[in-house]
Amino acid sequence: MSFAEYFSGLDRDSLSMQLYSTTAADVEAALVRPRGDLKSLLALLSPAAEAYLEQMAQRSVALTRQRFGAALNMYIPLYLSNLCANECDYCGFTMSNKLKRKTLNSDEISAEADAIKRLGYDSILLVSGEHETKVGIDYFLSALPLIKPKFNYLAMEVQPLATDEYRQLKQAGLDGVMLYQETYQPNTYAKHHTRGKKSDFLNRLAAPERVAQAGVDKIGLGVLLGLDDWRLDALLMGHHLAFLEQRYWRSRYSISLPRLRPCTGGVEPKVLLTDRGLLQMIFAFRLFNQELEISLSTRESPALRDKLFALGVTHLSAGSSTQPGGYAAQQTQLDQFEISDDRTPAQIAQVIRSQGLTPVWKDWQGQWSN
Repeated sequence: MSFAEYFSGLDRDSLSMQLYSTTAADVEAALVRPRGDLKSLLALLSPAAEAYLEQMAQRSVALTRQRFGAALNMYIPLYLSNLCANECDYCGFTMSNKLKRKTLNSDEISAEADAIKRLGYDSILLVSGEHETKVGIDYFLSALPLIKPKFNYLAMEVQPLATDEYRQLKQAGLDGVMLYQETYQPNTYAKHHTRGKKSDFLNRLAAPERVAQAGVDKIGLGVLLGLDDWRLDALLMGHHLAFLEQRYWRSRYSISLPRLRPCTGGVEPKVLLTDRGLLQMIFAFRLFNQELEISLSTRESPALRDKLFALGVTHLSAGSSTQPGGYAAQQTQLDQFEISDDRTPAQIAQVIRSQGLTPVWKDWQGQWSN
């Protein structure tokens, strides 16, 4: 069974009703045995669980320290291109936006990698708009040899690819793929993705399985919080995570929980996610899956990020630029979205240490895989 087949059998209306009819007794039962139990995850994501945030927080901290110690892994995105052949109304790169388009050439890629390396990073995330003809597998295969020798861990967040293409990239040094569904609500998905290959909901839904079949080390899932009901989207992502882990257990898994941020031509959230709601989601997923890596982006404010460092997240970016060439030469008209935390990596590392935690710049040592 594919996840698309599994997903088609889920009654999303029924799950939504269960979320909003969950009782305090249901939450207390979920807190007894939350690990790996989708029914418990539902209860912990429900409005009824808001009264238990302090208890969930304490459990989340304990489980995170037990599994990950005091480490907070640092990574940074390198934007290769803002070319895009899709129409997505929440993204600054959407094809109808009148902005300067740029795709990094070999010299510019090397300059960006060198600038990032000087910041201290050894874990990098390659990002691009989705334009398979000009920024597709051939471009990626030419870019990776310029970057991989400088970083022990290299992940990508680009358009969905074929299984064989993921295999080629893995051979070229790819270690992880972040591929976010944006929303698990098909009607909402269609509303926000009106042109281009990204409008194919099922193709995107199936992509993480292709990544897993290619034997990639880490697979990242995520939803763009605010496009629809965040509680239901998070729950459906939990189903996706559980499905993949049961069948493709050799890969590691991570989730990202980005909230809608302002961008050129962007949309307002349909459902507002408060800071307390974000906390609840982090705690719920940590209780559900102790091994799960949870990423925190620079979309969040400095004050909130500082509070979240110790509460369940494991990976975070700092000093990020969302524009191609943004580390060697800043040009704000190329940004994908606005960031909230513009502190330097050194400043973030200092805050982390002040909380008794340890910033870790290396996700993996390449020789360990040999």
